[in-house]
Amino acid sequence: MEGCVIVTYRCNAKCYMCNTWRYPTKQEEEITPGIIEKIPSGLKFLNITGGEPFLRDDIEDIVDVALRKTARLVISSNGYFTDKIAALARKFPSVGIRISIEGLPAANDELRGIKDGFDHGLRTLLELQAMGMKDIGFGITVSDRNAKDMVELYRLSKAMDLEFATASTHNSFYFHKGDNTFKDPEMVAREFEKVSRLLLKEKHPKKWFRSYFNHGMANYVRGGKRLLPCDVGTDVFFLDPFGNILPCNGMDVAAPMGNLRNQTFEEIWNSEHARNVREQVRHCDKNCWMIGSAAPAMKKNIKVPIAWIIQNKLFSKKEGCGK
Repeated sequence: MEGCVIVTYRCNAKCYMCNTWRYPTKQEEEITPGIIEKIPSGLKFLNITGGEPFLRDDIEDIVDVALRKTARLVISSNGYFTDKIAALARKFPSVGIRISIEGLPAANDELRGIKDGFDHGLRTLLELQAMGMKDIGFGITVSDRNAKDMVELYRLSKAMDLEFATASTHNSFYFHKGDNTFKDPEMVAREFEKVSRLLLKEKHPKKWFRSYFNHGMANYVRGGKRLLPCDVGTDVFFLDPFGNILPCNGMDVAAPMGNLRNQTFEEIWNSEHARNVREQVRHCDKNCWMIGSAAPAMKKNIKVPIAWIIQNKLFSKKEGCGK
């Protein structure tokens, strides 16, 4: 099982594609490390996100608990609080860090609504790299406004030997958005395909699966049916700042299965209400393609991406021979 813990809805950025910052949680409302202690152990992967997680004064206590629950822990951040992030990384060197960068400097700062945001994010990455951190990288949330920066950011990540993650704008209760649209979906899809082809040429198999994921992003942007079944609420859970266990963060309306403040995880997960929520998920027609739900689906249905990788790597070799 994999999980995601949303530790706050407070955020110091004002991103164009996300209105979470307009609806911040109050500090006294937010889950404590003791609540996070109630999630199951033995997770394959756990993501800590927000809002901006490093606005939590007790982020180190949260990470201390979370690390005992999972084989791999990654924190998503805008990278603004360099000193605080570096201090946590020194204490917990096995933690992964992903910094959100929405484009080259001017575009990033405009789209994130945060002055010098690119500089802060890059400085954080350089600091972590200098410390010897291995599981670090940055990611872009793609729209018409920054799609053409995607290939350049991929090249920057490769030059810096950093992981590169992509996402697309989505509409959901989590983002408090219903008006994220693509004015030119075909252009955006083609940019995802460019990144997909570049990743397929890399030597590491992990990059090939990233290539398949970006192929799925292009399909999503074009309005296609989701490439793989969605099993959120079965293979994946989300814990929000109020203690609610959710199947995902991509639905138009939140569908809490229960609350860890007054229930155990097992009571929630095995309840009749949770089964009803899973039935909602089975009939969901949003066709989301976000890494939190797509990655577990790729692992569960691994023959599908492997077949796609083999077919497309063979095709690219034939193309090369024909030149």
